Amino acid sequence: RELAYQVAEQFRVLGKPLGLKDCVVVGGLDMVAQALELSRKPHVVIATPGRLADHLRSSSTFSLGKLRFLVLDEADRLLEQGCADFTADLEVILAAVPARRQTLLFSATLTATLSELRSLATNRPFFWEAASEVRTVEELDQRYLLVPEAVKDAYLVHLIQSFQDEHEDWSVIIFTKTCKECQILNMMLKKFNFPSVALHSMMKQRQRFAALAKFKSSIFKILIATDVAARGLDIPTVQVVINHNTPGLPKIYIHRVGRTARAGRSGIAITMVTQYDIHLVHAIEEEIKLKLQEFSVEEKLVLDILTHVNVTRRECEIVSVQT
Repeated sequence: RELAYQVAEQFRVLGKPLGLKDCVVVGGLDMVAQALELSRKPHVVIATPGRLADHLRSSSTFSLGKLRFLVLDEADRLLEQGCADFTADLEVILAAVPARRQTLLFSATLTATLSELRSLATNRPFFWEAASEVRTVEELDQRYLLVPEAVKDAYLVHLIQSFQDEHEDWSVIIFTKTCKECQILNMMLKKFNFPSVALHSMMKQRQRFAALAKFKSSIFKILIATDVAARGLDIPTVQVVINHNTPGLPKIYIHRVGRTARAGRSGIAITMVTQYDIHLVHAIEEEIKLKLQEFSVEEKLVLDILTHVNVTRRECEIVSVQT
């Protein structure tokens, strides 16, 4: 959803001199207001598949019958099958658009699904891939931090404190595996007086927009997020990405660390690796064709705050259950 609004901002900048009208259609917001926007026949519709399919199912006044261009951004995610399966919604959309159209697929990672789709095409599709064999940029300093699972949060607090002490103006994104973990970590870091804000799919859409706006404008220097923030979002001033969990798939790692070292800037990505994650790191290294370097931490400083962090974490878990 956040990516849809980011794309719309670019259309408004580039399309305004041409008189282009755009409409953003995403979940979590008023469908009636969106239907009114669609009835005004915009030139460009930027949408998430689920909400666009909902409008096609429920409205007889809105049609995609004259559509000329269909663009699937983050195509690997839209076309893969799994926990977030877009197949049913895409079928509704594809049934509503004319056969004579140009279809464009964009993706930062080339998956088996996209390769198969390319081979099944009835015509000869144009295919372009960036020449670089490395999946991440040279300006990105990629590190791992080997930590026991039981003391991971103490290492995280120490990392954040270190970056704040040395670089007060730096912005940090911390990626977590689940919405619950995201919420608890945000509560915990606030207890340590870190300027943090959370972003995850269980938040109301307006809360998500507000959180992202506060981080982009540097009101808050730390964004704790699930993978809803891993794709496409362009926040040029992020200096550090911390993976609180080692991503289970190399392509998720690539998308996450791609939030820093953008547009020629430098950045650092630190992945917290437990004793159970070594094989995941090896898979990441094989994909990006690069060995991650170890990030050194003075363990005594971590042990000094361990009890405080554990107690604070437990307090936050109790509060989260109650609410």
